[in-house]
Amino acid sequence: MKTFLNISLAGLLLLVFCLKAEAQKQDLKAAEQSFAGKEYYKAGTLYKKAYDKASKKDKPYILFKIAECYRSINDIRNAEVYYAKAIKAGYPEPLAVLYLADMQKMQEKYADALANYQKYQNLIPSDPRGENGIKSCQLALDWKQNPTRHKVENLAQINTKDWDYSPSFADKKYKTLIFSSTRSGVTGGLQDEGPGQLFADLFTTQVDNKGKWSTPVPLPEPVNTEYNEATNVIGKKSNVMYFTRCEVKKNIDVKCQLYISVRKGMGWSDPQKIVFCVDSFNFGHPALSADESVLIFASDMPGGQGGLDLWFCSFNKQTKTWSNPQNLGPQINTQGDEEFPYLHDDGTLYFSSNGHLGMGGLDIFKAQRTGQAAWSEPANMRYPINSAGDDFGIIFEGSREKGFLTSNRAGGKGGDDIYSFNLPPVFITISGVVLDQDSKKPIKDAHVTLAGSDGSNYTISTDSTGHYKYETLNGERCVNSGYKYIVAASGMHLSFLGNPKSQVVTTGITESTDFKLDFELKKITEGELPMPLVLYNTGEWNLDHASNPKDSLEYLYSVLIENPNITIELGSHTDFRNGTQYNDTLSLKRAKSCVDYLVSKGIAADRIVPKGYGERKPLVLDHDLVLPSGKTVTKGTVLTEAFIMQFKKNKADFECLNQKNRRTVFKVLSKNYAPKQGETAPGQAPEIKLD
Repeated sequence: MKTFLNISLAGLLLLVFCLKAEAQKQDLKAAEQSFAGKEYYKAGTLYKKAYDKASKKDKPYILFKIAECYRSINDIRNAEVYYAKAIKAGYPEPLAVLYLADMQKMQEKYADALANYQKYQNLIPSDPRGENGIKSCQLALDWKQNPTRHKVENLAQINTKDWDYSPSFADKKYKTLIFSSTRSGVTGGLQDEGPGQLFADLFTTQVDNKGKWSTPVPLPEPVNTEYNEATNVIGKKSNVMYFTRCEVKKNIDVKCQLYISVRKGMGWSDPQKIVFCVDSFNFGHPALSADESVLIFASDMPGGQGGLDLWFCSFNKQTKTWSNPQNLGPQINTQGDEEFPYLHDDGTLYFSSNGHLGMGGLDIFKAQRTGQAAWSEPANMRYPINSAGDDFGIIFEGSREKGFLTSNRAGGKGGDDIYSFNLPPVFITISGVVLDQDSKKPIKDAHVTLAGSDGSNYTISTDSTGHYKYETLNGERCVNSGYKYIVAASGMHLSFLGNPKSQVVTTGITESTDFKLDFELKKITEGELPMPLVLYNTGEWNLDHASNPKDSLEYLYSVLIENPNITIELGSHTDFRNGTQYNDTLSLKRAKSCVDYLVSKGIAADRIVPKGYGERKPLVLDHDLVLPSGKTVTKGTVLTEAFIMQFKKNKADFECLNQKNRRTVFKVLSKNYAPKQGETAPGQAPEIKLD
């Protein structure tokens, strides 16, 4: 009896085991069928059911497939959890490590992602995805720390907890949006077993003058159906719409196709499939050029680089037909996915990719068109346009650096959300006051000139308070970032030389900035002007002294241009060494070198009275002078021969003082100069006179 009972118990256990194995087999088979049919949401539930009955040997595989289902429906957090579980359970395929790193990167877990990308690179060194993942994490960290100036905000007024994505403008004033959504109220109200969302419809909304968006409503039939309609673009005339439709049929792999519909009154015509679309491949995400002659779209048809590629067709206006699709080539397309294109009014192509180096999932890139089918190297638009999540579906308000994009980044309202973006202008102003140097009173109608390294040149006048401000001139921006500006003040007064604030460099300025530059000007009087001396080497008269005397002459030139009614005297001097006759001749040559320079620049010869003083007028110091030895010669000292000879034993001091006497100086003789009638040329250089 005992033996019989033992045999019966063993048989019962075997029966239970067989039944359990058969149930697990059936659940796993059903899950595999749903996964193959791209019913990822449904497949995930079936895999979990199969896992509960699975053997230890099958569990790692099932955990991996559950992770794949979550990845396919963009549930990044759960995908990470199950990839990690699969690896821990012993799933052998290195792809689990790569996908785990991808999921971590898409949640800004860059340190963890880096470690797993490095692990994958060690496992499969021939696969560039490991190295690219490492680089992308490093770039993402840098871009987060050094963001662009773009401002990105969630368009909470129209977003829901469901998927809201891929907006397009439906009118010329950019007041109406058409976008894709899986929210309640879609036609049919059925669930797509792929992502586990309702089938998407195209919705429309308008913004009023106060910035408030209306409640989105779905486009009427026949555009929307019980299946997926999404990613649309409308031509500039607002009467033709291209969009993607993805039908679903039981046990049939139906591909997404491009459709066209024409506006009819307040509605749209029955959509027609575009002729170049074939049922065996996916076509979607249309983008249209400003003149509606080029259509760019995403497709997985053969002849591409891998995954979804971007293709383009040209429209023949005579035959009213589209050309055969052409691939945009390896400069744009990669082994990953390139999708959601947008053609800017200036011809720039924007698109999203997970094949180029990016911050997380899909990143937005831009490329300039360089030929019929040639494009520049795509540039990542960086943070905050891009994020660790999927970023796609960007559009612009005409030529302005503002518009909308789609993202499932952290902090959103639902899955995919629509975000607004703009690039705030950098307002750079240069302002200040112009004062009389002696009285410190404001100077009215002083000329303040702004000369930019970009070739711009503007002049404005101070107001009654002596104030000036460069911001706009006749509606045109005067101050732009990225340039160097020289600011000078002149007019009825002369600029004070050596002002350290006369240069403004705006390179690298990323925030609105107001530069303050105040000037003190010296009144023009009949006497020597306070400006740098033109110095000379011993016994020489050419203008190549180390102090670069041409700077002084350039300044004098600008003074003569700014003040066309003054005449000046050019007085040249020597030190006391050598004889009187030698020094007289030398001073004449020095005066001539300065006169020749100014006349060659176009200054009328009769505005210059040159004089040669030889050694007769030693310099009177207008400031304290510190000698090379450290000794100080006080202001007001006359540098006579007798005074300088006291320093003969110190060669450096002796030479310094003599050099001060070797000079050419300027002074104003009159302020009522008028050019001779009919004179258009500078004339002959004036006669050099010895005083």
